[in-house]
Amino acid sequence: MELRALRYFVTVAEELHFGRAAERLNIVQPAVSHQIARLERDLGTRLLDRSPRHVRLTPAGERVLAAARDTLAAAARVRVVAGEPAARVRIGVTPGVTARLERAAELLREGDRPAEASLVDLPVPARLAAVRAGELDLALVRGPVDPAGLRVVRAWSEPLLAVVSDGHPLAERTGVPLGELESTPLRLPGHDEDPAMHDAVITALRQAGSPARARSEGSILTILIEIGAGQNAWTLLPAEQLTGFAARRVRALPLDPPLSVDGHIVASLKTPEICVSSFVRAFADAPSRLSEPAGPGSRP
Repeated sequence: MELRALRYFVTVAEELHFGRAAERLNIVQPAVSHQIARLERDLGTRLLDRSPRHVRLTPAGERVLAAARDTLAAAARVRVVAGEPAARVRIGVTPGVTARLERAAELLREGDRPAEASLVDLPVPARLAAVRAGELDLALVRGPVDPAGLRVVRAWSEPLLAVVSDGHPLAERTGVPLGELESTPLRLPGHDEDPAMHDAVITALRQAGSPARARSEGSILTILIEIGAGQNAWTLLPAEQLTGFAARRVRALPLDPPLSVDGHIVASLKTPEICVSSFVRAFADAPSRLSEPAGPGSRP
């Protein structure tokens, strides 16, 4: 039995679809099917019920899934004990490289046990599932999140900015009250793309007493392009997230009074406390130099 087969099985079990699992693993679908079939032969039991319409875990598959996750976590801890000279920290992120990511990657490299950051762009639901499956060491999530079986730690806070086209009547302002934006439609990315961020924005608007109603669909990039093309709309984005996109013909306006959103580190419950602390320091608003290991001991 190979760890690779267990990793493939965990991915299929979470996606319940061989094609999507293959995309997450960045391999061809037949390779996934072959490894799952081989694992079932090795174990002498069927783990998945397959039909043209669905893929489902069998009772044995449910039991093996829990054991497979524990095994992958144990293998990661063995690598830490063995003292790998150069760790690789797999981090689930949103699209775009920000100054915070660059700074954190540098701090992780300069720790007592250097760790190279490997950034993986995934939607938030898939990001959390990958941490749970041991495919990511941690995920960065903006907004409130309470995923079962994972640890969530607040690491930073950043302002929300109103984004309008450069031809918008308010585009030259240095600060704008929400009330002056409410006459035009509010666009937000689809809830499924980033549920935590979507909920954080809606909550911030309500706490500010804004009656603005949002149309929620599409991606951040699509919305920025449409606004830049002159669509009579606006959106709210975290300041750092906006810098990750090379969007033209838009203006980012600070809100008056300001609104903000918290950023969180999400890791496995089995991640050593020493690693969680080093991750938080790396991504904090005013990080200190790392002096503790931040290697693959965080792998669930």
